[in-house]
Amino acid sequence: MTNRWPGSGPGSEIRLPRLDQLPKIPFVRIALALLVLVLAFSSFYTVEPEETGVVLRFGRFVGVTDPGLHFKIPLGVDRVIKVPIERQHKQEFGFRTARAGIRTEYSTEDLPDESLMLTGDLNVADVEWVVQYRIVDPRRFLFQVRDPEATLRMLSEAVMRQSVGDRTVNEVLTVGRQEIASLVQEKLQALLDQYETGVHVEQIVLQNVTPADPVRPSFNEVNQAEQEREQKINAAQSEYNKVIPRARGEAQQTIAQAEGYALDRVNRAEGDAARFDALYQEYQKAPDVTRSRLYLETLGVVLPKAGQKVVVDEDARSVLPLLNLSGAAGVVPPASARAEEGGGR
Repeated sequence: MTNRWPGSGPGSEIRLPRLDQLPKIPFVRIALALLVLVLAFSSFYTVEPEETGVVLRFGRFVGVTDPGLHFKIPLGVDRVIKVPIERQHKQEFGFRTARAGIRTEYSTEDLPDESLMLTGDLNVADVEWVVQYRIVDPRRFLFQVRDPEATLRMLSEAVMRQSVGDRTVNEVLTVGRQEIASLVQEKLQALLDQYETGVHVEQIVLQNVTPADPVRPSFNEVNQAEQEREQKINAAQSEYNKVIPRARGEAQQTIAQAEGYALDRVNRAEGDAARFDALYQEYQKAPDVTRSRLYLETLGVVLPKAGQKVVVDEDARSVLPLLNLSGAAGVVPPASARAEEGGGR
């Protein structure tokens, strides 16, 4: 078969060879097979479970894909950028992690440009912190800001310096650390939302907050003096708590005893007065009987305290020779015997 190509004249002809007359070249077939394989493999992509795929067609955003196997137009028509949205990212300020693991090793590199900050009382503090964040909007993260990670770094440093500059060095080093971290997280998130970076700050961790190296010895001496002062104050307060409450208790006890004694004396006096009044009323009704009863009651109280006594009739003389009443201790002889004894002398 001869194919003719029309020329400028009837005698001009181009003869084309037939297909079966073409040379059989093996590498052409191999190239075609490789091209087919490349097109097949470049038409599919896999998104990992912690990622999301951002699809660009001729450089323009067309959508996002979930984890799994997906198809795309090959030959550079579609391009996929995988963004790890489920992974927690972090940025370190003032230090760097050399190797992470069970025993984390940190770099010995000094970064004073990041960590040294001026406090509100014109002191210098060395602040090291970590920003932990996640990517929540891949489209904004990729296309809204030119370099979102650098933007996050600059914003974080600016907000931290502002927060530290509003407080004294003692607040930064001690009680104000948690408040500073919370405030920095809130302000940083507001700025990131304003710039539409698609980043969510999960936590701000103040890793290490210390005085600057040139003033650290003096600062440690001041802290030691303050600790000794607090220790002495606590010891004095403890001794105060031991002595003062005990003295107050003893004073209250003495007062209570005095009040009880006064109440007892008053009640006894009132009772004696009431008893005397009642006795006087009865005495007015029967003076003799009351007088005799009082006399007998008084003897009943006095005689048991006087010891042993022998009472005899003063006219009885027959018992005197038998009883040496004058020689017996505590025995009172009758009057006649005393008279005779005196006359005999």
